[in-house]
Amino acid sequence: MQKGIIGKKIGMTQIFDEAGKVIPVTVVEAGPCVVVQKKTVENDGYEAVQLGFGEIRAKRVNKPLAGHFKKADVALKRTLKEFRFDDISGLNVGDIVKADTFAEGDIVDVCGTSKGKGYAGTIKRHNNARLKETHGTGPVHRHAGSMGACSSPSRIYKGKGMPGHLGAEKVTVQNLKIVKIDAENNLIAIKGAIPGPKNGTVTIVDCVKKA
Repeated sequence: MQKGIIGKKIGMTQIFDEAGKVIPVTVVEAGPCVVVQKKTVENDGYEAVQLGFGEIRAKRVNKPLAGHFKKADVALKRTLKEFRFDDISGLNVGDIVKADTFAEGDIVDVCGTSKGKGYAGTIKRHNNARLKETHGTGPVHRHAGSMGACSSPSRIYKGKGMPGHLGAEKVTVQNLKIVKIDAENNLIAIKGAIPGPKNGTVTIVDCVKKA
């Protein structure tokens, strides 16, 4: 059965294995999550479950969303995420999903939102080279330079690296190994770094390799 959970990135630390080798890990507060909605092929055309995570005050929730939680008879949640699984027969509305749904050694995919870094130039955003700071370069040593298009086609080619907003985008890191699980405190230690800032929301799903 496929597994998934919503969590909050706590930060990075390191642990030691049996051989005394240092393993860098990211600690995630995974769950507890509640099943808010269950979608079926008969009603929705596909199978999925919607999980809710994190507490939120009632004044922060609009009426349509509050009605959604009331229909499921569950407490208000800050984050809602939908997980499409091949088999959802083992989950029902109101069920609680905790960190112990995973096990040490599981291979997972982690999805989060990368840090937003604001407006950035082509050097920082696309790793472009800069001009030499010799006489004649002028005040343009960090500019984008020529766009490469003349009177024909008289436009910028699609995909051209330009200055713009950097970061704050959805990032998925695949094939990460779960090193340790603290079921009592709903903590999961994942080997390596995962996307997002501290206290950022992430989703964890087991990695199902396709044939």
